[in-house]
Amino acid sequence: MIRIVDQRDSELDPAAVVPRASVAVADVIDQVQPIVSDVADRGSAAVAEWSEKLDGTSYPRLRVPKERLSAALQNLDPRITDALTQAAARVRKVHTDQLPRDAVTTVAPGGHVTQRWIPVQRVGLYVPGGQAVYASSVIMNVVAAQVAGVESIAVVSPPQVDQDGLPAATVLAACALLGVDEVYAVGGAQAVALLAYGAQLPDGPLPPVDMITGPGNVWVTAAKRLVMGTVGIDAEAGPTEVMIIADETADAAVVASDLVSQAEHDTLAAAVLVTPSESLAEAVVGELARQVPATKHSERIRTALAGEQSAIILVQDLPDAVIVANAYGAEHLEIQTRDAREWADRISNAGAIFVGRATPVSLGDYAAGSNHVLPTGGTAAHSSGLGVGTFLRSVQVVEYDDAALAQIAEVVQILADSEDLPAHGAAVSARTRGTRA
Repeated sequence: MIRIVDQRDSELDPAAVVPRASVAVADVIDQVQPIVSDVADRGSAAVAEWSEKLDGTSYPRLRVPKERLSAALQNLDPRITDALTQAAARVRKVHTDQLPRDAVTTVAPGGHVTQRWIPVQRVGLYVPGGQAVYASSVIMNVVAAQVAGVESIAVVSPPQVDQDGLPAATVLAACALLGVDEVYAVGGAQAVALLAYGAQLPDGPLPPVDMITGPGNVWVTAAKRLVMGTVGIDAEAGPTEVMIIADETADAAVVASDLVSQAEHDTLAAAVLVTPSESLAEAVVGELARQVPATKHSERIRTALAGEQSAIILVQDLPDAVIVANAYGAEHLEIQTRDAREWADRISNAGAIFVGRATPVSLGDYAAGSNHVLPTGGTAAHSSGLGVGTFLRSVQVVEYDDAALAQIAEVVQILADSEDLPAHGAAVSARTRGTRA
């Protein structure tokens, strides 16, 4: 079901220990380009045609009526409503603490530089709806944008055959719960293009957005790559990943359950255990053999665990496990060891780190307060997960008075002359003649 790779007696090459699933965005770009171009050219008519072709259904008006949003929330199981409410409150609390403050630096008397943070004006948030329906992704995207101060939010999610072409009812309910009433029944590459280029719809115009965020499949990711530059994007998301560092103190049943929970997402999901304990490795294999047949999506999970992207890696010790984890840069990294926080503090590359036995990835997926839109494919080495900062732009406001400019004018003149840009220096001297000390 899952292979064991013994690295204890070999030269450790951490970057080559676990390959990732072979999903190349470049491989589908040529297939996605016609969709994006068609939507850019023909707008909503193209969206409807591609939705019928790829999703098997479409919603003619594209925009979900407000009354359908309200009805979805009213008809939602009260337990789910309460759970979404609690999850959103925790996410809002954490993200509110992420808000940066404007900083004013006095460089010299009369010379100030202010660092301002300004929200993106309009964003498009993609909520998946394929093998699973992610109302939780509504919370992660919308709350972060709202806390950042984004004024205009549009949500897109794929039409569902069993919902008369509307997105999943829980997705609509989550939007209504958070006060978002601009929701469109469209998914895939056509949704990304619609957000990027805008369109005239039966109910009125859909203005283009400034940024598109949210996870999606390889088609969505390819479309985001194609429109990047026309709009901003958060990241190019790949298949989900969990890596678990565990020692002999870990509970094999708990470790196995966490591998299973992430393999449940997708047949390409990566589930990796790194441990110095051979007895734990063997116990986890036994637990997987017991747990996988008993869970709902057993075939999907079995395929993911058997894939080249999943493995149990035996290493010499925990320092080697940390080396492997930092080289891999997992989307989700769990630490189930003695002194777990100490080992977590040694991690430099991970989308999110889950410390200790009582902190499973699934907690972060829903209600820890953290964001579950995280970097995949090793991009944690240079990128962050979705957060308030995703929706903010930093603008520097520079303000000098005459005396402050005169005090530094000679430095500007020298540097301008050294770069053979005399007009730069002249722009300063035009202001400072007769004012230099």
